[in-house]
Amino acid sequence: MGYGYWTRDSFAAYSASMGRKVDAAGRLDSRLTDQQIFTQRNLHPRLNPFGVLRECCDSEEHPETIPVILALDVTGSMGSASAEVAKKMNEVMTTLYGRIRDVEFMVMGIGDLKYDRAPIQISQFESDIRIAEQLDQVYMEHGGGGNQFESYTAAWYMGLHHTRLDCWKRGRKGLIITMGDETLNPYLPMEPLARVTGDELQADVETDALYRDVSDRYDIWHIHVRHTQTDRYLQGAIDTFGRVLPQGHMITTSVDGIADSLIRIITGFAQDGAAGPVQAVKESGDGKGRGLFRHIFSW
Repeated sequence: MGYGYWTRDSFAAYSASMGRKVDAAGRLDSRLTDQQIFTQRNLHPRLNPFGVLRECCDSEEHPETIPVILALDVTGSMGSASAEVAKKMNEVMTTLYGRIRDVEFMVMGIGDLKYDRAPIQISQFESDIRIAEQLDQVYMEHGGGGNQFESYTAAWYMGLHHTRLDCWKRGRKGLIITMGDETLNPYLPMEPLARVTGDELQADVETDALYRDVSDRYDIWHIHVRHTQTDRYLQGAIDTFGRVLPQGHMITTSVDGIADSLIRIITGFAQDGAAGPVQAVKESGDGKGRGLFRHIFSW
């Protein structure tokens, strides 16, 4: 985990092994649909969030790791946007690794904890072609409910309670980017969150309180994807994310602008935003992610 580097050649070889064509710019065939890219039809065992602890460790090859959690909304309307990420993944990664040698990616799938079968999917941190492999393992459930928000803050929760990052020891933060098309959820419901993660909770996880905790360890961004000019959730997303995130950390883009937005956020973070303060890591539980930081939820 976390070894090697992404290269254009490795992506071309991997794509060929999956029966996909890559154009001269290193992008997947633009005619591929999200159903053709995301063929997983249930939760992949490697992305199961139950009781896991994902680590991003410094090494001789990557001595100053920059952990990035990229959390994709996998509900009904977001298939085309997630497919755009897959199609331009080579372009994004080749650009980033040309500038930032120690960035490592975790891919997450985020749905709706109240309604979906697989509302949280979480990969390992990787720095080579395994990023693409894990993206292919994401289950595009196309679920969600009628509550006008998805469980975006599950990415914050998992980043805080189910990861261990060596950058924290160096007084540096990680980066979480969520991507979706609805408003910010006001809380994470206790029962389904406990069921899918294996954690012991005594109450719903309120968004404001969670952000106060996670912002000590991560820089948080959200990309709101506009599918049409008449985006019915745009103002709600601006209002809800804008109330919690720092100014400028919630951005809007069309599907075509997702790749450029990712490059801009990650490059800017690596240059300016990864510095502390980061509090000392406190752990409890069995060291496998279950029970980590349970004391936070004892109110």
